Amino acid sequence: MEKTDHGVEKPCAEDYIVVKALDNGVTIIGLTRGKDTKFHHTEKLDRGEVMIAQFTQYTSAIKIRGKAQIFTKQGTLESGD
Repeated sequence: MEKTDHGVEKPCAEDYIVVKALDNGVTIIGLTRGKDTKFHHTEKLDRGEVMIAQFTQYTSAIKIRGKAQIFTKQGTLESGD
């Protein structure tokens, strides 16, 4: 993460997505950047719960399992059956 002149870490100015669970048990998985893509974070959401996620210098992809609405600056889409 980039630091300010005073040594304080600045937040990344990368894109955010919003995930709204439409069913219980929606899984959100963060995947790393680099030579080998690996899982680095997992969250479970129940119906109606919302998570805001950010692509960062460490997160290159986000995988969503289950029925959810995903809101991005490119538009809205739905995952699951």
